[in-house]
Amino acid sequence: MTSGTARTNTHAQGEPAGRGNAAEPADFHPIIARTLTLHDHIDPIAYDYVKLIFVRNGSAILLSEFGERPVKVGDVVVLGANTLCGSEPEDSITVTTLYLDRAYVIDQVFWQHAALLSDRCEAQDFAEALYSEPAQILQLGEVRAEVLAPWLNELVALSLDGPSPDKFYRVQTLLFAVLDVVTPYVRTTPVRRSPTQRKAMHPGHPSPRRLAPLRDEAQRAVNLLRDAPDRRWTLQELATAVHLSPSQLGRIFVDAYGKTPMTYLMTLRAERLAHLLRHTDLPIEQAMREVGWHSRGHAARMFRQTVGVTPTRYRHLSREPRHAVA
Repeated sequence: MTSGTARTNTHAQGEPAGRGNAAEPADFHPIIARTLTLHDHIDPIAYDYVKLIFVRNGSAILLSEFGERPVKVGDVVVLGANTLCGSEPEDSITVTTLYLDRAYVIDQVFWQHAALLSDRCEAQDFAEALYSEPAQILQLGEVRAEVLAPWLNELVALSLDGPSPDKFYRVQTLLFAVLDVVTPYVRTTPVRRSPTQRKAMHPGHPSPRRLAPLRDEAQRAVNLLRDAPDRRWTLQELATAVHLSPSQLGRIFVDAYGKTPMTYLMTLRAERLAHLLRHTDLPIEQAMREVGWHSRGHAARMFRQTVGVTPTRYRHLSREPRHAVA
């Protein structure tokens, strides 16, 4: 189970492909549903979509920012955009995953709290403060999971042939029904807002909102980081490479991916390190250097922050046999 960007194309294991060219709107849909049965491990990986992962059958051990946690039937894993998560099935696990475009989620937050928010930009800050835990496991229980089952099955069926404008409102209705059951279990952080604060912060009428295409500079910056995560990047070097100032790059990058370039780079390095720890016998310090981390202490802290366990613990988990969760 991974945290992901959703488009109509799929990888071999059913993961929607990464965010494509912004000039191809026909391939885009803000809500995608997939059901998969997994027997093998999934390395920690992050995408640019919010994910809700519903455990339908079986069990697994998950690794993410919540640490090392078991999940079973009736559990829901909530992952913010660009949040690493990996899994180790206990024999097998069947999940239905909802992929929600981050911009679409922000729009829902705006309308939910429209009395307190002025525009979509403020809604993004509000959402980040309200949902401050990027990885959560919700224990709905098997009875509520059964209530959700027909809605999830229909969402998957409607997603199989790609986006359909004729079915959009049905898809959205099913999503809202699911969220109505799930959201009371999501942990939130109190955020102080009042109409008085709103007037003081944003005088005048709300500005128009639209889903802007991904800036080419942001895409180029991400590609540079993905191609060479081991390079000792600085924000200035990355900004120069895409012909922007550091402040401009930081702004458009956060708008596109929800994280600063350097935080995104940390996620990439943790993802690559997890792959090396699982699939090679490289000493841990050498593997850290391979992904661009030259201080073992710093690398261990960054890896644990994004994956939930230390590199040593992760390698141990990848080599030990698994037994079913009771």
